[in-house]
Amino acid sequence: MRDHRDDDAGQPGGDARAGQARDAGRQPETAAKPDTAAKPGSTPAQPDTAPVRDRSGRPGPASRTPAARRLRTAAAAVGGLVSAAVLVAAGGGLIAADRIAPQGPGSRQLQAPLTAVPAGSSVGICPGPARLLQGTPVGTDPQFSPESATARSAVTAVVLSAGNGTLPGSRLAALGGRTLAELAKPVPSASAPAPSAPVAGPAASAPVPKAAVEPQRGVQSATVLSADALANQQPSAAGLLSYTAADGDLRGAAAAACQRPSNDQWLVGANTALGRTAVLHLSNASGTPATVGLDLIGAKGAIQAPGSRGLLVAPGKTRSIILGGLAPGQDRLSVRVRSTGGPVSAIIQQSVLRGLTPGGVDFIAPGAAPAARQVISGIDIQDPAAVRALGGKTGFADAVPGLQITVPGAADAVVEVKLYGRDGQKPLPGGGVVTAKAGAVTEIPLAGVPAGHYTVSATSDVSFAAAARVTRGVDAGEATDFAWAPSSGRLGSQHVVPVPQKGERFLVFGAPEGRARISYAPITADGKVRAAATADIAGGTTASVRVPDDVGGSPVAGYLVSASGDAAYGAVLLQQAGRADVASVAVTPGAAGSQEVPVSLGY
Repeated sequence: MRDHRDDDAGQPGGDARAGQARDAGRQPETAAKPDTAAKPGSTPAQPDTAPVRDRSGRPGPASRTPAARRLRTAAAAVGGLVSAAVLVAAGGGLIAADRIAPQGPGSRQLQAPLTAVPAGSSVGICPGPARLLQGTPVGTDPQFSPESATARSAVTAVVLSAGNGTLPGSRLAALGGRTLAELAKPVPSASAPAPSAPVAGPAASAPVPKAAVEPQRGVQSATVLSADALANQQPSAAGLLSYTAADGDLRGAAAAACQRPSNDQWLVGANTALGRTAVLHLSNASGTPATVGLDLIGAKGAIQAPGSRGLLVAPGKTRSIILGGLAPGQDRLSVRVRSTGGPVSAIIQQSVLRGLTPGGVDFIAPGAAPAARQVISGIDIQDPAAVRALGGKTGFADAVPGLQITVPGAADAVVEVKLYGRDGQKPLPGGGVVTAKAGAVTEIPLAGVPAGHYTVSATSDVSFAAAARVTRGVDAGEATDFAWAPSSGRLGSQHVVPVPQKGERFLVFGAPEGRARISYAPITADGKVRAAATADIAGGTTASVRVPDDVGGSPVAGYLVSASGDAAYGAVLLQQAGRADVASVAVTPGAAGSQEVPVSLGY
C-alpha cells in the first residue's frame, strides 16, 4: 500500500493512468529511435525523465526508460485490478458477516419499556329506582310516573380498608355530584400510609380488615359510589341497588350492582313485545360528554333503527331510551352499547304486564363480553311440572327459565350447554347442544330439571354473549316475577359483595370443572369483617349459602369473597318469603391490582 501512496497519482492504479496519458502523445518506437549515443567531446546524453521525489522531498526511484515506465504502468493496472478484487471480496465478507454476526447495539430492536399506571379511584354508578312510564311512550325520551305506594329503593354500599387497616375516603353521591352520605373521610396525601410489608417470623400476622358501610340508603335517582385510591392502590368497594314493590304494575323485586362505567358493553334479555316494556338508562358520571351508539340484535338478526346512533349523554346526567321505539315487537332483543368520549353505565329496566296482572320487573345488567365460553351462576328453577304447565298458557312463554345466546359474528355457533346443580350435572332436552344462528338471538329452555339452584356453563367454537332468565311464581292468575342473570368472570380474591338487609338472600357458587375453594367473610353494618367460612366445591356442582339476618348482633351488609383452585363463579340470589319475588346479581370484579403498560415514543 505504501507504493500506491508514493506514486505519481497517489492512488492505486495511478501509474497506469499517468503512463497512458504520457504515451498518448508519443510516436511508436518503430517510427523514431532517440539518439542516445554520446558524440566525441560532448556531454553524455541524459535520460528524458528527471529524478522523481517523494512527498518528503527525498529522491524517488531511479530514472526510468519508456519501456520501464510501460512495464510499471502495466504492473500498476494489474495491481489495481487485484486490489479491487480484494476489496470486492472483502465487501462480500462484510455482507455475509453482517447477516451472520449479531447486530450491534445501535441496530437492535428494543421492547417498549413498561410504565406503572397510577391507581385510580373506584367509581360505581347505581341505577335509579324502577318507575312506570307515564302515558303512551313515543320516541326515545320518556317521562315517568311515580312508583306505587309500597315501592322501596335503597343502595347498600361497602368499602373495604387497605391492607394496613386505613379506610379510603369514600362517599355516596347523586349523579349530579351532591353528596348523600360520606362513608369515610378523605385521607390527606401527606399522611397516606405506604402499603404494609409482610413481617417475617412467628410474630407475623395479617392486619384485620374493616369496612365502611352505608346500609339501605333510600334513593330517588341514580347515584355514584366512589372511593379514593390509597397508597397507589385501587380501593375495594361495591354497591347494590335493591327495589321491591308489593302492589302496582311494577310489583316484584329487582336488583343491580353499581357498575363501573365502560365504553363497550353487552346486555342480553330485553323484550319489546306486547305487554313488555324495556327502557335503557345511560348514565355519565364523568366530566366529558359521551356519544353513544346502539347495536340492536333480535331473533331474526340485526335491526337497523333510525335514532340509535349519536345519542348524547351530558356529564352528570342520565338519558333514558325506550327500546320499543327503536325495535318494536321483539321478544328477544340484545343491545350492544358503545360510547366515545366519556364512559357510561348501561342498564335496562324490563317489565311485563299480562293484561292487568303484573308479570315482574328487573334490571338487565351488562354481562361478560362475547367469548367462546360463558358461565352464569345464581339461577333458581322451580318445580318442573308447575313450570311446564305455566309455560303452556298463552302469553306465558317468557315465564319459564331459559338461556339466551347472542352470536355477534358471521358464523353460526354450535353451543354445548351444561347445567350444574347441587348433586352434579343435570340433563337438558336435546342433550344440551344447539346451533345458534349468526347475528341473531337464540333461546334454549332450561326447564325439566329438579327444583334448586344451578350454574350454567355454555361453550362454543365461536364467541357469543349470554344471560339466563330466572322465574318465580307458577299461578297464571297471580303476579309473577322474573330476573336476568348475566354471565360473569371467574372469582378471584377480595370481592366485596353487598346484600340488602331484607328478604331471603343466598350466595350461589358454581365450579364447572376441577375443584374450587371459596372463602366468604360476613361484613356487618357496624363495619366489622367477621370470621370467614369456607366451602369446598367439587367440579360440576353448585353450592348455596343462606345469608343470616345478623352476625354478632349486627345486620349483615355484605361479604368478602375469595376463591382459589379451579375456576369458580358467584352470584347473589334475592327472594321474598310468601311472594313471587326474585332477583339475581353477579359478583362484580375485585379491585384491580397495580398495572403496567408499554409506552413507546414516536413521531
